Amino acid sequence: MLREASGFEVALKLPKEMRVSLFEDDNYVYRDTFFIYLKLENRSTADHVKECIEALSEKYEISNLKDEDGKFDSITIRSPYDSSAMDIAYVQGDEVLENIAELMRDFRTITLSGDDHKKLQLLNECNARFDVFHFEQKSDNADEGAMLDPGGLLLVMERLVTLSQGVGLDPQSKTLF
Repeated sequence: MLREASGFEVALKLPKEMRVSLFEDDNYVYRDTFFIYLKLENRSTADHVKECIEALSEKYEISNLKDEDGKFDSITIRSPYDSSAMDIAYVQGDEVLENIAELMRDFRTITLSGDDHKKLQLLNECNARFDVFHFEQKSDNADEGAMLDPGGLLLVMERLVTLSQGVGLDPQSKTLF
């Protein structure tokens, strides 16, 4: 079965620059991690990722955009209207390949339908990943009723899956998108 790492375990694996992101912001609480698997050659530039997110809505607040030789490395996206935020980091190497091999073993026992077979085949061809850390914004006023809305996360995930020609994964539900 898939082993879900805690937010702190995941944070420790992040590059040093990312560790001072939302994991250390007292205004946010870590909720879940989602993944987007892609081929190395489909890694976009940092500017292209930023443009892609900005095109979704002016309601997103983008910060901490980092690149490696012009290619996307990491970004922080806040969505105050959804009471949420995301840290997104690019990962490649043995960790990703081992993770994909484990996923392929796990998906052998799951009944797939529709386009999921094509997505699984594409997943097997991937060699890089975006880790999408989802956070809930804390509310000072309990009566305010601000609740975490996953809508922003889903829009960003969909856009990055399309941009990278990759496969998204919700490891909790084992849903491919």
